[in-house]
Amino acid sequence: MTDSIAQPIIDREALLIELVDETGHAVGACPVAEAHQAPGRLHRAFSVLLFDTAGRVLLQQRAAAKTRFPSLWANTCCGHPAPGEPVATAAARRLSEELGLTAVLTEAGIYRYRAEDLRTRRVEFEWDHVLIGQLDVGTPRPDPDEVADYAWVQLDALRDALASDPDAYTPWLAGVLDIADHARGTGTSLR
Repeated sequence: MTDSIAQPIIDREALLIELVDETGHAVGACPVAEAHQAPGRLHRAFSVLLFDTAGRVLLQQRAAAKTRFPSLWANTCCGHPAPGEPVATAAARRLSEELGLTAVLTEAGIYRYRAEDLRTRRVEFEWDHVLIGQLDVGTPRPDPDEVADYAWVQLDALRDALASDPDAYTPWLAGVLDIADHARGTGTSLR
């Protein structure tokens, strides 16, 4: 049985996101697509990492249709809050939209980075709020427009994979994991 109410199609590239200054204070807004055109505009974003009781982290492989870093492995989910929207609210919404999951999320820190995607000629220039949580129950139900695949990965295996094949992963993953590691008290750097 399918839902009788059709969901509206959202052009995620046209949504407004919050531009920030070098200290993370809001300074304006622009559409997602504009913020990611070279040379990139510094904007607010979030990265979610979910862990299970065994300490594994849930990764997603970004869908091939993504406009930035398609088909690469990344953190559990990521996105942008709307201007003025609480980061935790936006992160919880995207976690539900991308993977059909809910979890209590706690902000672990900020990861500021800039990365160019040479394949798509887009740029990530983000003031990235890293949120972590534990998934006690639930199985991911990925939206195929957002997520090609997912995997629960032991942190040691992920560290090895990031070192041996960094091009299979998004350029922000190692930095986001470092912040999560520090917040979780493991103290192990992933870079």
